[in-house]
Amino acid sequence: MAPGVARGREGSGFDPTPRPALPYALFPPEERALLSDLLLALPMLLFALVAHEVAHGWAALRQGDDTAYKLGRLTFNPLPHIDPVMTLLVPVALWVLSSGQFTFGGARPVPITPRNFRNYRRGDLIVSSAGVITNFVIALALTALFVGIGVAHDLLGGAGTSTVDAAQRMLVWGIFLNLILGVFNLIPIPPLDGSRLLYHALPPALGAQYRALDRFGFLILFAFMFLLRPVLGWLMQPAWWGFNQLLNLAVPFAVGDGWNIFQS
Repeated sequence: MAPGVARGREGSGFDPTPRPALPYALFPPEERALLSDLLLALPMLLFALVAHEVAHGWAALRQGDDTAYKLGRLTFNPLPHIDPVMTLLVPVALWVLSSGQFTFGGARPVPITPRNFRNYRRGDLIVSSAGVITNFVIALALTALFVGIGVAHDLLGGAGTSTVDAAQRMLVWGIFLNLILGVFNLIPIPPLDGSRLLYHALPPALGAQYRALDRFGFLILFAFMFLLRPVLGWLMQPAWWGFNQLLNLAVPFAVGDGWNIFQS
């Protein structure tokens, strides 16, 4: 039977009129799998990015800076945090161009005014690390949720296996992306969080020169990502290690093979 065409049977009540194929069915199997994973991974990436920024803003508020609060950025509503290019266009484009092997994105940075901190050094360290810590906590929470729905599936007699399988695949994407985002942000290259943590470990004069690199924005970061990929891969090893550890805890509770996001 051709995709998307309904064929009638006598006495069945089916309408024999050919119907147009659904757009999804027109894609080859490999592209359908890529699209399905994009639909699972993109919400997880968006949540990870938003949570990261909200954590910065909330930590800043606790340290005495209410800039993000006054601008309405302490919300999990994704709209105030979305940058059309970095949050949507770049991640989707990289995902498609790399056949689902690589993506990168970012939310609109939460505005912070460090001079408002009650203790500048302490406040800056706490705020800079808040996003990374949040991503790691989310990865742990998603692992627990993976286990929980697996246990619930067994207790309910195996009901809704395909739905639970898809949900667990989505959760694994969330675990993976939060770990990647957390470790990536620890790289000490401006404007990543790791650069602010390193700044406070440097002598004042050297630290000032180092922070001056912020004015180049993402140019240094993009150059590093695309010209020094082996170094980037080495720096991201802790994310892969953590991912494997959490998978070892979660996979015994998988209801199918869908959890393996690196296998179609």
